[in-house]
Amino acid sequence: MRSLIVDAFSQMAKEKNIDRDILASVIKDSFIKMMEKKYGLDANFEVIVNMEKGDIEIFLYKTVVEEIIDPAKEIDVESAKAKSGEDFEIGDDFVEEIPIEDFGRRNVINLKQNLNQKIREIEKEITFNYYKDLVGEIVVGEIYQLKPKSILLIHNGNEVIFPKNEQIAKERYKKGDTIRAIIKSVEKRQSGPPVVIASRADEQFLYKLFELEIPEIYDGIIEVKGIARFAGERAKIAVTSNDDRIDAVGACVGMKGIRIHSIVRELNNENIDVINFFEDPATFISKALAPAKLLDIDIDNENKVAKIYAEEDQIRLIIGKDGQNIKLASKLTGFQIDVDRLNNEEEDSEEDDIEDSEELTNEDSSEVAAEDDKVEEVNESEEK
Repeated sequence: MRSLIVDAFSQMAKEKNIDRDILASVIKDSFIKMMEKKYGLDANFEVIVNMEKGDIEIFLYKTVVEEIIDPAKEIDVESAKAKSGEDFEIGDDFVEEIPIEDFGRRNVINLKQNLNQKIREIEKEITFNYYKDLVGEIVVGEIYQLKPKSILLIHNGNEVIFPKNEQIAKERYKKGDTIRAIIKSVEKRQSGPPVVIASRADEQFLYKLFELEIPEIYDGIIEVKGIARFAGERAKIAVTSNDDRIDAVGACVGMKGIRIHSIVRELNNENIDVINFFEDPATFISKALAPAKLLDIDIDNENKVAKIYAEEDQIRLIIGKDGQNIKLASKLTGFQIDVDRLNNEEEDSEEDDIEDSEELTNEDSSEVAAEDDKVEEVNESEEK
């Protein structure tokens, strides 16, 4: 029976990728608890688990006495001789091997259930620690189930959840596809394995793609200072070079755009703007709003507000499709960006000038009419 127990859990350890030493420790602890329950906490015993041989040995140590006071720790001379066939004297140590069958079938069944529970707990802990170290890293998973609100991936034999809000909206997935995504989070739960969440919409996924495709970022020569993204639509990434000889934007784009194009293809043709980072907020905001051209910027550093001035024909470029350009620039720079249309002020000024001119003209006409009336009155007096 003992070999069957070890063989069964050795096979489980192999399937679940649990270290054999850990499994041996779990089995040993389970038998120790069973011995303590049967013989008491003061009993002197040893449990030996040999995973290589598939064997479990349990030894109970007692002292040979003339009169037994504590049965868990003492044995009389006659009983010791009857069990071992050897002669003993008072004070000798007696070692008794305890067969697993002595615990009874029910206890052995309970033991196996407890072992199963502990194996599951160990498996959960191993899975959690494995994915905790992978948070923020790219993995490759295979789609095995499509659900209305999520997709289930298989990665290294584990289930990974790919929620709808972490997917790129334009992408279409089908069972059996392999996809790249980052591990966004992992959480323990009361029952079942940990919940592992994957994402392709997260900004960290874009960063990791840049790190994979651009050696200078991986080596730390080029530093990514910020990312703002509407997954599948448009993204802005600010970079700076720690080496004056290397152009940060040029290195990210690559010769003829080869580097950035591989990232764009991975993201289903997401439009990516790579810009230089500047410590000066006004310059940084101006670059972040490209391709729009600005006339002036007022910066309120305390409240993180930037008021920009631009010609009317630049407003559409500043705002962008569905407001994406200004929203991404605001997120990237950390400033709330307000737009002031200069042309409107000029038009208002021109309208005010026209109104003033009209008022002056009306006043002049009134004065001329008054003078005419005076002339007529004088003429009438002369005629009289």
